[in-house]
Amino acid sequence: MSSTALVDRLEAVAAELRAFPTTTDALRLLQGLSNAVDAEKVALVAEVDEHRDFEAEGCSSLKNWLRDQLHLDGKQASQLVRSGRTLRDVPDLESLAVEGAVSLDHVDAFGYAAKHIDPMVVEQCMNPLLDLATHAAPATVRQAVKKLRATAHPDDLDEAWIKGMDRHDITLTPVGDGVHLTGFLPADTGAKFHTVLQSLSAPTCAEDDRPAAERRVTALDALLSTVLASGLPQDKGVRPHVTLTADLTALAADASTATAELAGFGTIGPAQLQQMLCDSDLTPILTAGRHATLDVGRTHRLATPNQRRAVVNRQGGTCAGPGCRGPVVHVHHVEYWSNGGPTDLTNLIGLCPRCHAAVHQGVFTIDPDTHQTQRTLRTRTRHARSG
Repeated sequence: MSSTALVDRLEAVAAELRAFPTTTDALRLLQGLSNAVDAEKVALVAEVDEHRDFEAEGCSSLKNWLRDQLHLDGKQASQLVRSGRTLRDVPDLESLAVEGAVSLDHVDAFGYAAKHIDPMVVEQCMNPLLDLATHAAPATVRQAVKKLRATAHPDDLDEAWIKGMDRHDITLTPVGDGVHLTGFLPADTGAKFHTVLQSLSAPTCAEDDRPAAERRVTALDALLSTVLASGLPQDKGVRPHVTLTADLTALAADASTATAELAGFGTIGPAQLQQMLCDSDLTPILTAGRHATLDVGRTHRLATPNQRRAVVNRQGGTCAGPGCRGPVVHVHHVEYWSNGGPTDLTNLIGLCPRCHAAVHQGVFTIDPDTHQTQRTLRTRTRHARSG
């Protein structure tokens, strides 16, 4: 399609939209037009590349020109360039793209096929793939292409598996505000991890509106807590502990300002210290000053199973946070254990992970007598400024 023809089509579509088609018709029309515009951009980019027009404007490469002049990121620029090659090699696909029947993401799937599958195999399956592209999402086409590759080149799968085994690694790096996780898992280990994480991170109810990322991290925390609670085989059944080192003098003077050293990470702040002391079974190491160890003990701060059941039953299984309808996951000491609060039923309240963190971050407070929650004025003021 020439640029002039595309302009004519744009004018025709504008006229159709002014005729007030149904909303669904309008969306289908606009999506097809968007695909056609992208196809024309690909054609123009190929022309710029062929005539080296980008050099006349002082750019060393076509991708640099696309980033500089069209303000595209590297991924978008690369897609335009490689789509030109794919459409040039597959005329039938180019026709569909010009008509607006397929997107550039569909085109990418065919580019993958051309790169990784025997050309004769691709040619034999071209018509079914083209038909699929006009009726399905790009992810579905990519999945079909990968299945075709697996069928045509089964040995490649084993080769990829072997390469993956050589790459496996997990690295944990403490950073300023947490721990940075990087690594690569072999296919079988990755599948196991995906299955467990997907199950544990599923929404707990219809009103569970936590972002997926938050649910995944909470799920990983629950998985690790389960392992630690059961004990590691090499420790002969002795439950492993997270070691937290705090200064006794600072903790006794003002627990709201005391910091601590978390083994494997570094220094943590007062709010995080209070939360960890509240919901973890820790090995505290209290010191006077920097060196003298006063006490290393294994004190149990967690509610007993019977207490947990009583808290859940008392709250109808629902988090006590303001307006929250999530499930009870953590049993929290209303008066912090580090401040002398007892592990008594009258001092325990059930919270979901999000609300539990919110308490320790000072978002809201809990009345020790009535267990009623109240949002803090300090939090509201801070939010007003940031808004």
